[in-house]
Amino acid sequence: MLQNVAVALLDGVNPFELGVVCEVFGIDRSDDGLPVYDFAVASAEGPTLNAHGVGFTVSTPYGLERLEEADLIAVPAGQGFVERDYPAELLDALRRAVDRGARVLSVCSGVFVLGAAGLLDGRRCAVHWRHAEELARQYPRAIVEPDVLYVDEDPVITSAGTAAGIDACLHLVRKEQGPAVANAIARRMVVPPHRDGGQAQYVQRPLPRSRCDTVGEVLVWMDEHLDEEMTVDRLAARAHMSPRTFARRFQQETGTTPYRWILGQRVLLAQRLLEATDETMDAIASRTGFGAAAALRHQFVRSLGTTPQAYRRTFRGPQDDPRAA
Repeated sequence: MLQNVAVALLDGVNPFELGVVCEVFGIDRSDDGLPVYDFAVASAEGPTLNAHGVGFTVSTPYGLERLEEADLIAVPAGQGFVERDYPAELLDALRRAVDRGARVLSVCSGVFVLGAAGLLDGRRCAVHWRHAEELARQYPRAIVEPDVLYVDEDPVITSAGTAAGIDACLHLVRKEQGPAVANAIARRMVVPPHRDGGQAQYVQRPLPRSRCDTVGEVLVWMDEHLDEEMTVDRLAARAHMSPRTFARRFQQETGTTPYRWILGQRVLLAQRLLEATDETMDAIASRTGFGAAAALRHQFVRSLGTTPQAYRRTFRGPQDDPRAA
C-alpha cells in the first residue's frame, strides 16, 4: 500500500532533492483523478532547518513521530551527508519502519543515512556515481551499483544523483498503482515516465593515467590512433617489450587490460562525437575503431546501458538538430 508518505529532513537538505519527493507525492492531483497522498515533511533536527546553498530555511511542525505512521519514508540528499553523524532517533525510526513493513527511499546521498541505519547490509543500492566508492568503503556489506539510476530492493529503494530521485519515485508509483498513474504524474511534471539507460552515461571518464612511465607513451599513442586495429603484439613492439611482459605491465599500471582500455576510450570518443558533431553512426563507428554502426551500438549499450541514438538525443536535444527548425 502506498498512501501515507513522510520525508525525513536533516539540516543542510538539498532543495531540489527535497522538491522531487514533494512534487511526486505532495501535490494534490485529484482534478486528474490521481491519488492524493497523506504527505508530510518531518524534521529530525528541530522545527527549522537550513536548506543547503540557497539562503532559506525549511520549517515544519512535524517531528520524527510522524514517521511512525508512514507507508513510505523518503530521505533526500544534503550537504555533508556523506560524512556526518545522524540522530540515533532517526536511525531507530527507519529500522522500525522497515521492521513493520514500510518502505524507505533515498535520493542521492540520502543513502548514507540508510547505510548508517544498517538497511543496506546485503542489499544492492544506488548512489550518485561520485559517491559510489565512498559508500562502498563506509558500508562494505552493501552491494553498490554505480551505473544505475535506482535500485529497488524492497523495502529499501535507493536512487542516484538528483533527478534520478524522480525515476525512483515514479517507479514506486508504477509498481504500487500501475503505469497509468505513474505516466499521468510524469505528464503533469513534464518528465519521461521512464528514462533510457543508467547513470553510466553521465559519468565523467577522463583519460586513465599511468602510475609510472613504462607504458605512458604507448597510452598516448593508443589514444591518438583509436581508429586503427591494435593487438598486444603491436603495442608490445612499440614499448620494446615481449607481449607477455607488456600485458603484465599494462595491467599493473592501468588496472585493466589493453583490450578493456581501448574499448573504454573508444566509447568515450564516441560519446564526444555524439555530443558535438552531426556525423552519422557509420562515420562515428569508423572514427572510433568499431568499424560498423552495429558494433558501435553493441559496445555502447554494454558500456553505458543506452543506445548511441538515445545518448545523442539526451545530450544534444532537438535544438541541435537542424531539422528541428
